[in-house]
Amino acid sequence: MKRISLIGCGRWGTFLGWYAANYCKENISGTDMYDIPTSPNFIELRDTRKNQYLSLSDNMVLFDNIEEVLKNDTIIVSIGCQYFRGLCRQLNGYDLKGKTFLLAMKGLEEPGAAIMHDIMKEEIKQDIHIAVLAGPGHVQDYMKGVPSCAVVDSYDEQTKDYLIRLLQSDLIRFYYGSDLIGNQIGAALKNVIGLAAGILDGLEWYGLKGALMARAPIEVGRFIAHFHGNPHTAYGLAHLGDYEATLFSKHSHNRTYGEMFARGEAFGKLAEGVPTLKAVKLIADKEGIDMPICQALYKVIYEKADIKSTIKAMFNRDLKQEFEHIC
Repeated sequence: MKRISLIGCGRWGTFLGWYAANYCKENISGTDMYDIPTSPNFIELRDTRKNQYLSLSDNMVLFDNIEEVLKNDTIIVSIGCQYFRGLCRQLNGYDLKGKTFLLAMKGLEEPGAAIMHDIMKEEIKQDIHIAVLAGPGHVQDYMKGVPSCAVVDSYDEQTKDYLIRLLQSDLIRFYYGSDLIGNQIGAALKNVIGLAAGILDGLEWYGLKGALMARAPIEVGRFIAHFHGNPHTAYGLAHLGDYEATLFSKHSHNRTYGEMFARGEAFGKLAEGVPTLKAVKLIADKEGIDMPICQALYKVIYEKADIKSTIKAMFNRDLKQEFEHIC
């Protein structure tokens, strides 16, 4: 049995550490967790051994020194996507040879729309194994024992197999991914679509959420294809499979951000879809990718365009066949 490490003590990261320590006991004896010592999340866990979602078990250990968690061979990372490059540069100062990293973030780096896997490969010049985690699930539901599914993807088949066998349980069923690019982009853009769903909720235009769900994967598929991924991955667990959790759940930060934005209220928590939207808009404009949902969202969120008229215009485009030019 081995201990694994967790970098990032936010809502999702802390749960993944708890999950590994409590649901994977046949393979994992416990988790060692690290976050910036001044982080409110870390301070709360250090002082109380709990947050608003869960209590740390006895086999979970907190460290304010990153060297301690880098002693383990398997490391889960769950931090804000815009801070990931900085973390990778810090990590490259340590001996990481042969270690396995599972990246559990869902976003694209602004402004170039880089996926997390590529950032890590660019910044860490060592022989490491990298995989990504995507798919639906909220901490609040998991803590009630509500099961769900997820996908693990990597360019290395052995890395995928190792992580899935290590982390499998009756709470989360893991699938083997076959499109690392598509799964990362799909997972990131489901947060953007979550913003749109929240805006529709805030406007009480609930009837348009079905149309949003039908059209969004086509748009996301175009973006995936531009980066040489499989556009059909947009219909898998990383994107469409995550719609219930992201477009409808009261626990979704992105949906809640959109709803409060439409009502003229501030959210105040991390919504990864907001910086991801900016990155997507810049690339779509530069490369001529037709992305009407993202274009409309950008106008509303970043350019302060009128919400009702902009969202209406998004659904009142030129008449066309439903499945014309899918990708």
